[in-house]
This record gives sequence, C-alpha cells and structure tokens, in this order.
Amino acid sequence: MANALLNPETPVGILCGGRGLRLGAHDAPKPLVPIGGRPVLGHVIDIYAAQGARRFVLLGGHRVDEVRAWVAGEQWPQGVSVQVVDTGEDTPTGGRVLAAAESLTGGPGGRFHLTYADGVADLDLAAVVARHEQAGAVMTVTVVRPELNFGVADLDAGGMVTGFREKPVAEFSVNGGFMVCESAVLDELGPDSVLERGPFERLAAAGQLAGAPHAGFWACMDTPKDLAVLEARWAEGAPWHRTAESVVSSAVSLDAAPVS
Repeated sequence: MANALLNPETPVGILCGGRGLRLGAHDAPKPLVPIGGRPVLGHVIDIYAAQGARRFVLLGGHRVDEVRAWVAGEQWPQGVSVQVVDTGEDTPTGGRVLAAAESLTGGPGGRFHLTYADGVADLDLAAVVARHEQAGAVMTVTVVRPELNFGVADLDAGGMVTGFREKPVAEFSVNGGFMVCESAVLDELGPDSVLERGPFERLAAAGQLAGAPHAGFWACMDTPKDLAVLEARWAEGAPWHRTAESVVSSAVSLDAAPVS
C-alpha cells in the first residue's frame, strides 16, 4: 500500500491556532511564516494534496482572520477545498479538534487526518494509514527520532571522555504529528483538553494509540534557528516537497487503490 493515494474524501485537520511564541515576533501569524516564500501552512497542505487529500479543515484561533485571508487569496489545485474554523483564541489542541468535530468527521466512517501547521516531512502518508489499520487503533501518530541540537560526549565506566559525537540522532522518539484518527478520539476530548497530554495518555493506556515510525526527513519550525534551517533545506531542494505527478506515478506502478 506504500505510495498509494489517500482517500480524497477523508478530511485533513491542521492545527494552526497557536501563538508560536518560541518563534519570536513576525509580521505574520506562525502558520503563515514563509519558507522559500510560501507559508509553512501551505507546505503542509501541499504534502497532503500531493498524496491525494482534497478536503482540508484549518483549526484556527490566534489571528484567524489573516489565515482566512490567505486561504481566500490562494489558487488551490482542482478539487481541493480549504475550510477555516475559528476554534478560539487560546483553546488548547484537544479543544480545537473537538470544536471542529463536525467538519473533521464528515468523511468515510468518520475517520480524519490530523497534523500541525509547522511540521514538514518526506512522509508516505498511505503507509501511516496502513499502519493505523494494521494496528486497529483509535489513533495513530507518526513518531520520529530528531537530530539533537548539540554534540554529546561519550564516557567510559571510569568517567573519562572517550570521544564526541556532533548532533547525533536522539535515542528516544517524539511526536512527529501526521496523525490518523477515528471518530472515537472525540470521546477523549473536552473543551480544555491538551491533545498531547490526557487524551494521548488514556489512549496509550488502553492500547489504542499506535506509533508509525518515520526515519526519513522531518523538521518542525519552533524557533528562529529551525526556520533558518528550513530555509536552507528549501534552497537545497526541500526534501519534503513531492509533486502530485510523482505520487500518482508511484501509485499507478504499484496498482494500489486509494486509502483513507
């Protein structure tokens, strides 16, 4: 099922209502801060659209009117619809999902994709769906091992430094976004829920939260340094950028059906 196209009727929710305080002051709200001249939110939409998604629900909040204006001014690919839902100025992530529940669960079986407006990856989204279905989970989240921002010292049993490693890959996994959710996720949410805390913890304890490991490119735009790195990677060819034509070609060659 790898490289298949996503079901175009399955909505994609994008959390884009936060204030982005760690990124510092910008003329635009965080989802509209550009990488290579295009807002990071546009890059995220492009990742999904290139792989078959056509229904997008933006979970807005802080400076939502600017997000609406950007959406209205874009020329979207044929068949793509982008809805902006005002989920509240300071609503936490789980509360935003709950506020947009009607729009998010309007696809086949109530399933929806969910991600953040500030993370990009060279991810095979159909493979995440396949992992979700194989696990039979209520929710599946992509997990990644990020590169550390600093070098590490290796010590022997006597505490002597045996060498240094510059920015190694972390030994632990973190939430990389790019989630697949069944409508039952909503049962875990309240208006004040932080998705990544109580809801994740309860689903994990119940054996209903699957991980989909991703070892390829992944980056999140949290800080000015992250933005500078992403600008540099864009200039080098943007490893997260895929064209619809390349995905369709892969899907056809595999004779794969669309997945939700």
